[in-house]
Amino acid sequence: MKFLPGNHIKTKAGVGKFTLSGISHSLAFPLVIFCVLFLSVSCKGGGNLYKKSAISMDTLVTITVVSSSEKGADKAIDSAFAEINRIGKLLNFFSADSEVTQINRSAGIAPVKVSPDTLEIIGEAIDTAEKTDGAFDITIGAVSPLWDFHKKELPSKDAVKEKIKLVGYKNIVLDKEHATVFLKKKGMAIDLGGITKGYAADKAAKVLQQQGIHSGIVAAAGDIRAFGARPDGTPWKIGIENPRKKDEGDEVFAVVSLSNQAISTSGDYERFFFKDGVRYHHILDPKTGYPAYGCRSVTVITGKGVHTDAFSTAVFILGPRKGMEALKRLGFDGVIVSDDGTISVTDGIRGKVEFARKKT
Repeated sequence: MKFLPGNHIKTKAGVGKFTLSGISHSLAFPLVIFCVLFLSVSCKGGGNLYKKSAISMDTLVTITVVSSSEKGADKAIDSAFAEINRIGKLLNFFSADSEVTQINRSAGIAPVKVSPDTLEIIGEAIDTAEKTDGAFDITIGAVSPLWDFHKKELPSKDAVKEKIKLVGYKNIVLDKEHATVFLKKKGMAIDLGGITKGYAADKAAKVLQQQGIHSGIVAAAGDIRAFGARPDGTPWKIGIENPRKKDEGDEVFAVVSLSNQAISTSGDYERFFFKDGVRYHHILDPKTGYPAYGCRSVTVITGKGVHTDAFSTAVFILGPRKGMEALKRLGFDGVIVSDDGTISVTDGIRGKVEFARKKT
């Protein structure tokens, strides 16, 4: 299958690489936001396509809108990026000033007063955990710092064994009335990295619509929120990255038609290393503290980015069989690539996705 640059947007897991005009680049520069692209593409019908990209939340974020005015598009996109940066600052696991860090520092000591956004996203995270038997658990933040994918070293078994005792979403006390969050055990830590980009994409899309944009896409790495349609009235085209593209050659293995929905992909192929023939990747099972196996990638499609982001991780951890059962139970659509390369899809997505190779 042939894909032309600009005709589809690629959803990929994690961070580490991005593609502009078909050229792959490494993310090896400071995590500061800056404009790298602002394009106007004339289209027949309802206006032009405008696209702007920047680094935010430790990843490349690209916002594409349909507008009859370059000035209006520029203003709306800048407002959306400001919203993404605001949310990223609140929820950054590594920042000394974020609300997440304040919560973690106060674990086992006292509740922390938080903003409505922090309260909302933690509530969504807890809800995801409850619906997936704890497969998605933001208290994995006690374990995740043990894994260094840059040095490509395994953490000690004793360290994982000790820290895994602090993982358990049921020890998060969310007080909506007083807008506080409390972690019951000292040493606990929440890491919202598996849900923040989808949440931010939702918020940015809302800002765009408030600015008078009726059609657009917010793409934060593997988390994409689309609304409206392309200028010619057709759905947006989203390409799903091939998790084994280096071995198989195809950059993407499927293209999904999307309108007024979100799509997220979680995979084992962005942050990983091999040791003794085993692939160790960043999607950690909260029950073990080690990478989850059974899937190469999971793509989830539903109405909100906050849900696709979190549930793509949860389904990956559940594995192909339990993951597909969860998607059907939740009423979400999805594509699962198992560790043997088998592609499975939910019934609801059939007819909305084009595959380059065989599916089940």
